[in-house]
Amino acid sequence: MDWMSDKLIRTIKKDMTMNIDNMSPQELATLIARANKRKKVLAKRKPAAQAKAAVAKALKATGWTFEELFGKPGNNVAAPAPKKARKAAKGRSLGKVAPKYRNPANAKDEWSGRGRAPRWLAAELANGRTLEEFLIK
Repeated sequence: MDWMSDKLIRTIKKDMTMNIDNMSPQELATLIARANKRKKVLAKRKPAAQAKAAVAKALKATGWTFEELFGKPGNNVAAPAPKKARKAAKGRSLGKVAPKYRNPANAKDEWSGRGRAPRWLAAELANGRTLEEFLIK
């Protein structure tokens, strides 16, 4: 296609109406050529009733019904997809977990082992102590 027909198509799609009185001979010729090409495509199609009968015959041969495969006609709502097990999203709360580690200097300081280690534990680990020393028994 040349740039003129592209321009014509954009104009038609934009307005969805045409005023052929304002078209140049070249634009009219392009429009007629495209209309004839579309007409040939449509002429090759079989009638809708014949196509429906062929689909019904194929479905019957396989043991399926249209409704089983595509849902009821007119019901444009898609069937819900089966739910999959979801991974925890970043920032999503996973619920409370019992603490695994306790600060011997202050019994109120506890850590479950999830997330970033608290400052008191990071300081103790930096001083050479091991994580096992803080396990709650």
